[in-house]
Amino acid sequence: MKRETAMYRFFPGKKDEFISLVSGAEAYIQRACARLGAKNASAWSVNEFLYLYAEFEDGDPHGLKQLTDEFAGDMSACVQEIAAPGSMRLMYHDIGNVRADKSLIRRRVFATVLKDGCAEEYKARHQKLIDARGERVSDGPETNFTIRCACDRYIFGYCELVKSYDHEPSAEEKAATIAWETRQLEIMDWLTDDVDWITGERHEKMKNLFIQDGYR
Repeated sequence: MKRETAMYRFFPGKKDEFISLVSGAEAYIQRACARLGAKNASAWSVNEFLYLYAEFEDGDPHGLKQLTDEFAGDMSACVQEIAAPGSMRLMYHDIGNVRADKSLIRRRVFATVLKDGCAEEYKARHQKLIDARGERVSDGPETNFTIRCACDRYIFGYCELVKSYDHEPSAEEKAATIAWETRQLEIMDWLTDDVDWITGERHEKMKNLFIQDGYR
C-alpha cells in the first residue's frame, strides 16, 4: 500500500474560506477519491497548516498528486504548498495489523515543528524503535502508523489506535510516556495538544476537515 501525504500553509484569512469550499464540494471530492483509487483519504488542520493523507494500492499509477490536481485552482487561492504530495520524508512507520473496518479504530493525527538541525536526531530516535520491534507485526494498539517530515522541519503523524486496546495507563506506562515526550521536547515543539497534559501548555486540537466515505 502506498501511503502519501502533503502539507500546506493557509494564506492569511483564507482558512475559513477553504473549510467552506471543502464542505460545499464534499460530494465531488468523494467521487474524485473513488475514481482515482484513493483509499482512507482525509484532510486535517491545526493553526495555519493543512495536511492531506491518502492510501493507494501498490502499482496504481494514481496518487495524491492526481487527487490534489483535481482541486488545484481552488486550493491555490487559499493555501501555499510546503510539501508536494508524496514528497514528505518517512521518519517512522509501524503498519502492523491494519483494520479495514475503521469503526474499530480511533485516529491520532498530530503535528510538531523540529528545532533547527534536529531532523536526523528525530529520525535516529525513531529508528531505534523500529530496530527494537524487528520483524514483529503489531496487532495494536498502534497500527497504520506513519510519521513524515517536510523541509527537515515540519512533522506530521497519522496513527490508527485500535479501540479494543483502550485502557487506563498504568503508572509505569505514564512514566515511560512522560520520559519519552520530555526528551523529545529537546528537539521539537508541538503544534497539537498531545502532550499538554505533561507540559501544562495549551495547543489546538487537530481538526478533521474530510474523511473518505467507507473509512469513517
